[in-house]
Amino acid sequence: MVKTTSAVVRLMRPHQWTKNVIVFVGVVFGGRAADTGDLVKAVVAFLLFCLLSGCVYILNDIIDVDSDRKHPRKSKRPLAAGEIPVGAAFVVFLVGSAVALFLSYWFLGLYFGLTASAYYLLNLSYTFFLKNYVIVDCVSIAAGFVLRAVAGIYAFVPGGVEISLWLLICTFFLALFLAFAKRRAEVTDETVSSEHRKTLAKYSPKFLDEMIAVVTASTVMSYSIYTIWPETIAKLGTRRMAFTIPFVVYGVFRYLYLIHRKRGGASPTVLLVRDKPMLLDAILYGATVILLLYVLN
Repeated sequence: MVKTTSAVVRLMRPHQWTKNVIVFVGVVFGGRAADTGDLVKAVVAFLLFCLLSGCVYILNDIIDVDSDRKHPRKSKRPLAAGEIPVGAAFVVFLVGSAVALFLSYWFLGLYFGLTASAYYLLNLSYTFFLKNYVIVDCVSIAAGFVLRAVAGIYAFVPGGVEISLWLLICTFFLALFLAFAKRRAEVTDETVSSEHRKTLAKYSPKFLDEMIAVVTASTVMSYSIYTIWPETIAKLGTRRMAFTIPFVVYGVFRYLYLIHRKRGGASPTVLLVRDKPMLLDAILYGATVILLLYVLN
């Protein structure tokens, strides 16, 4: 029983749940993190997205179980390794999805529920066909991050809280940057066959490098514009957010360094935890944001 439970938990890939931290964008940059009630709702939203994304990962593994067995790393996943039957995994997927969507509407309201549903449907579409189309696969991943951020906004205000579109645009470009970087790591990894992911045959390192260059500049520029945008200054009541730009610039450039010099990029969550400079930069960025918005403001 313990082994089965452990296999189910690992099947939901908890190490990937850090991606759902993006739901806190609304409560933090909306200036509402000091409100205990709003912060609790954001935490609930985070937990619901962890359950929802975990169910999507289960479905991905069910669909890709045969190809995962040919992959040097993914063959160790519970389903591919035969630790849990496909039928049992499918039951967990159905029950978990139903519970996550029901609680989304029940606890956090219609707008959050609709956004969570849109995220869920987008990921189902990605699993079944969007992942097979070059560029569209990465755009779909980026759209999922934006929907997480929007859901975080709707989590504590029924109609949403006003938040700069520039911040959402930056979220999109940053997610697109990470998606292209992951594809580059897969394309340049000789142990990963294009049989595992059909779109890999349509990408090349040079093509991906060109797109990464575009989204890198777009990420830094959109975030910089966000920090000095008049509406941002009026909403947050400070001009000092521009002081966080160096952390964003360093984080993006450090990631590029890891992609090209350290063969990283295959798993952004792993890089963030294992690369000490990246982790330190993320901590300093978060601390600076809290200091500027909630201590000095």
